Amino acid sequence: MATIRTLTLISALIAGCASAPPIEGTPATHSNAAEQRTASIYDARLSGVGYPYDVDMIEFEAQGQKLEMAYMDINPTTPNGLTVLLLHGKNFSGAYWQTTIEALSARGFRVVVPDQIGFGKSSKPTHYQYSFHALAAQTRALLTHLGVENVAVVGHSMGGMLAARFALMYPEQTRQLVLVNPIGLEDWKTVVPYQTIDQWYQGELNKTPEKVREYMKASYFDGNWAPEYDDLAAIQMGWSEGPDLDTTAWASALTYDMIFTQPVVYEFKNVQAKTLLIIGQRDKTALGKNLVSPETAKTLGDYAQLGKATQAAIPNSRLVELEGVGHVPQYEAWPNYIEALQTFLEEDLKAPN
Repeated sequence: MATIRTLTLISALIAGCASAPPIEGTPATHSNAAEQRTASIYDARLSGVGYPYDVDMIEFEAQGQKLEMAYMDINPTTPNGLTVLLLHGKNFSGAYWQTTIEALSARGFRVVVPDQIGFGKSSKPTHYQYSFHALAAQTRALLTHLGVENVAVVGHSMGGMLAARFALMYPEQTRQLVLVNPIGLEDWKTVVPYQTIDQWYQGELNKTPEKVREYMKASYFDGNWAPEYDDLAAIQMGWSEGPDLDTTAWASALTYDMIFTQPVVYEFKNVQAKTLLIIGQRDKTALGKNLVSPETAKTLGDYAQLGKATQAAIPNSRLVELEGVGHVPQYEAWPNYIEALQTFLEEDLKAPN
């Protein structure tokens, strides 16, 4: 059973901060993921879904309500003294980092993996103003609670937007920054028509397990699908027919609005941390492609170009390009991904802060 720890986040704290092997240990593993998904209870807090490591909860107050953030804190057998913070993407939870956790822990890194508010096993408030600033402040409060002074921040997809915001807000605490096929490398709202939260909500309500799989298949894996990818899609598939669909769909709509309206791309020039970009070159992920003309859609989500532009924008950065790889390198190109990540992170073993 998860442990609940209590922490009070003072309002001023937030207001002032203007392919790998499949995930094991969950009800949805390997080729029986779909069968297990229908047999499990995918409620709003994933109470029927196991995670690969023990999950703790930290309780805090924000926007007039008590919320709980789920997290995994994995301590290595032989510590090297450094900590890595892993930030999940929009359609995922902390659980999909399992093989990354295993690899980094084996090299001596302590690994902290939260589910952000609105995601995974964490609270999904229906009356809440989501912002990357607030999520970053809550994540920092978790690290403070755990006694972690500085971290290497690794973010994938939406987690890349959050990782960049964290690095901008807390440069003294961000030892290194790694962006793995992050979204938000371009400002969609300058091209794509605005969708209201109600429209996002209706879109989420209309999802089915089949639609979730087809979206990930087309967008992430170039029309190809392997049995282990069912594990990657299991939570979204389960929520699409789960008992708390209204709650999970509303949380998803609110966070889509956050992603669309809060770009970080203009601030990359201000990132101080030494940064690594791991970019699958086949990725074409972009919000709102279905809302623009086919000609305009082809110009969005061009990661081969966006990766280079981002590397040029972030002062102390380098770029690892993965040819023929899509949006989820940690699943599709595990050896190249983990080699690039470990090599970069271990540079700080020579002179840790």
